[in-house]
Amino acid sequence: MFGRPYQLLPQRDSSSQKTPGLFVNSHSFSQPSYHKGLSFDYIPNISANDFTDASQGWVSWICNLIVIFLVYICTFIAFPVTGWFVLKTVPNYQRVVVFRLGRVCPPKGPGVVLVLPFIDQWQKVDLRTRAFNIPPCQVITRDGGVLLVGADIQFRIWNPVMSVVSVQDLNASTRMTAQNALTHSLSKKTIREIQTERLKLEEYLGMDINEMTHPWGLEVDRVELTFGSLLKAPEEGQATPLTTPASLPSAPGLEGLTDSIQQLAMHFLSHSGKDSLTLINELSSEAEVAVVTPGSVEELLSGVQMILSETLVQQVRACFQFEISTADGQQRQYYLDLTQGSGAAGSGFLCREPDVTLSMSDCDLVDMFQGRLRPFAAYTSGKLKVQGDIKTAMKLEELIKQLKK
Repeated sequence: MFGRPYQLLPQRDSSSQKTPGLFVNSHSFSQPSYHKGLSFDYIPNISANDFTDASQGWVSWICNLIVIFLVYICTFIAFPVTGWFVLKTVPNYQRVVVFRLGRVCPPKGPGVVLVLPFIDQWQKVDLRTRAFNIPPCQVITRDGGVLLVGADIQFRIWNPVMSVVSVQDLNASTRMTAQNALTHSLSKKTIREIQTERLKLEEYLGMDINEMTHPWGLEVDRVELTFGSLLKAPEEGQATPLTTPASLPSAPGLEGLTDSIQQLAMHFLSHSGKDSLTLINELSSEAEVAVVTPGSVEELLSGVQMILSETLVQQVRACFQFEISTADGQQRQYYLDLTQGSGAAGSGFLCREPDVTLSMSDCDLVDMFQGRLRPFAAYTSGKLKVQGDIKTAMKLEELIKQLKK
């Protein structure tokens, strides 16, 4: 055991060509040499439920048997006392990973599990589905645009032993991997592809994350993209708009429309028996109806007062106090009472103790009520500070939904 010379770990085969789905290979699960040379090569073959350790010498094996046998004897002799320490109850949604004398054992549970004293180190692993949120981050697309994109990801642990021995901090590593996969994947797409192929991108992104987290015993069940505001429009020279077929004749009134609407209109024109088609471009018309979006907290407050109703009060049943910091360093207070009647909103303080006190900047407040910033994403990113029940604070999404309508 001690006389064996040092051997260099096998290196990963870099000559094998890999063509990723978005940036990794979706068929690499079937390649046994894909993860060759990584730090978890010398642990037992956990994926095949083979926990034998061929690197253990016969002297070490005999010493382990002797120590384990003596601990078993001592445990059974003092069983009425040791039973409180060595017997663990494991629920159906958990497993126990045991390291006996430093070597990993098969997972135990559910039910009553025997853990030997002094020589066993154990750790519980939760197998239930969990979720985390990637805050909106800036993504530079292939056509030069800058878009805020976040994601909601659900995952679960399918192999408890690999989740313990393969990575030190599973949650932090998964978050970082998912965020890197998100930015790298969407940076190879254009703005139009991201907006029109959302479901396809979510499926491919889940495959990419699974490819990297599979050696950790973790599997992503669902990925849902959340789009924010467009910070920079794509460059005109790199955009790929839909072109109108050359075989179709041009028609008056189509010059000011977008290319996709031109193509659709000329498609119906070519199948109709009319000689001409007159369309009104509402985008450039003088009678255009502009959608006014609130640019300040006062405008937002007036919009909130217009949609207050008894139905909204029944859905929320809470009162909120807002402490808003402006760009010039001033502090302003606003309240939103949705506990009785049709509700009330205004500036100042509530006459009663609020259920939740929210602290944030005026720009983030406007973005949140316009739907560009989700309340949970604002809370996780530190833009929103909550004093009180977080679940009650998240009920503001009902008000945001009414504002969108």
